[in-house]
Amino acid sequence: MILICGEALVDLVPGEARGGELAPLHPRLGGGPYNVAIALGRLATPVGMFTRLSRDRFGTELLKRLHEAGADTTEVQVGAEPTTLAVVELDERGSARYGFHTEGTAAPLVADPGDLPPEVEALSFGTLAMVLEPGASVHERVLFRESERGRFTALDPNIRADLIEDPDAYRRRFLSWLPAVDLLKLSVEDAAWLVGSESAVESPELFEALRDWLGRGPAAVVLTRGADGMAVLTADGGLVEVAAAETSVVDTIGAGDTIQAALLCWLRSAGALSAAAVRGLSAADWTAALNFAAAAAGVTVSRQGAEPPYASEL
Repeated sequence: MILICGEALVDLVPGEARGGELAPLHPRLGGGPYNVAIALGRLATPVGMFTRLSRDRFGTELLKRLHEAGADTTEVQVGAEPTTLAVVELDERGSARYGFHTEGTAAPLVADPGDLPPEVEALSFGTLAMVLEPGASVHERVLFRESERGRFTALDPNIRADLIEDPDAYRRRFLSWLPAVDLLKLSVEDAAWLVGSESAVESPELFEALRDWLGRGPAAVVLTRGADGMAVLTADGGLVEVAAAETSVVDTIGAGDTIQAALLCWLRSAGALSAAAVRGLSAADWTAALNFAAAAAGVTVSRQGAEPPYASEL
């Protein structure tokens, strides 16, 4: 199975405001890694999750939804701390911004799981799990240890800049992870933040950075561009691009997470969950993989919240 490592939380998503009042906030189960796990389960891919949940009502519902998606929860830890929360703001295009309530909550307090079950063939990391201590150091150890043991690793940094107190320190830490990462997937906005300049979006400077990151370890770097589609930079220096799926956007919550899951699903189906296999993929292979991921994300953005598609919908 593919083990997803990272936080599960509750998004508080605004509903419709009436009569000049503040819009009501509706709880939606989420968190970047959690969404990846749910999406993989719905895509009929064997998946498990390594995380820490609360015993409160939100935590109970998070665990229930993992079971409903068919995810293995052997590596799920449970504690008395409250569930981590994210307050969502949506702009006129449905793009989401997040305000987090993390202090003293369950997600950052995850403990080292030790030896993982032998059926774990790949691991995926990202988002708050790589930022919030002490959990960030735990996930970092797991990443390095499992990479050293030869397991396939994927990383989606999914930057939440408001929670990163020292951006330069995070950027250095990000670079230290790359020798242990086989597949790097990130948005163009995240890449520009990691470069240190919002003006770097789609610039030669950004692609120079992508090539530098590729040379530090990953077998491929996938760049998501929202409505402008996706691209992958391959180990041989090739660039493959695809368009986004045509759809009506309700909101973009969970879109990048769906892409991460769909890529891992496609690679597993193609027998390509190894660095060597990823390096051997052709341009046609990557076109198929990216189009599959784009189609999956197109379903997610067409409905409210992180609701990734089932395999039957694709």
